[in-house]
Amino acid sequence: MSSTELSETERALNKLDGSGSDSEWAAIEVLRRLAGDQLPSLLLQKFRKATKAGERASCVYNAMRYARTIAAAVQLGREALADRAKSVRYRACMLLAYSQDRSVLKDLRVALSKVPAGSREDVAAAIDAIESRNHHYFVDRAHSGKVTLNIR
Repeated sequence: MSSTELSETERALNKLDGSGSDSEWAAIEVLRRLAGDQLPSLLLQKFRKATKAGERASCVYNAMRYARTIAAAVQLGREALADRAKSVRYRACMLLAYSQDRSVLKDLRVALSKVPAGSREDVAAAIDAIESRNHHYFVDRAHSGKVTLNIR
């Protein structure tokens, strides 16, 4: 990347705050265009430095679409499992469920006994989704077939 692209990348990364604002959505589109498949690596770096839960949750959420193809996205989900914020742990479970990566089952089982009680159902749902080979089961916890997990 040229120095102009780098500054544009940094500006866009700074707009990821978890608000879901039009500005944030525009920033993620810029990042997808500039970084392509390197975006999960950038999000992982930002996640590791972020001090606000909204920023960290945004990083995890925006890495989700890459969770089946880019290792950095799965690594981000693994690290976010131990986050202090429930919203970030929820997104981590969702990302890992979507990844359908059976290698994360060990991490999820360890997290099941370590996360606060309020996140245990989310961890269990991610395990169920992976073991059932159906990422929709993360949100369709009754396996009704009426609820789907859509990745943006």
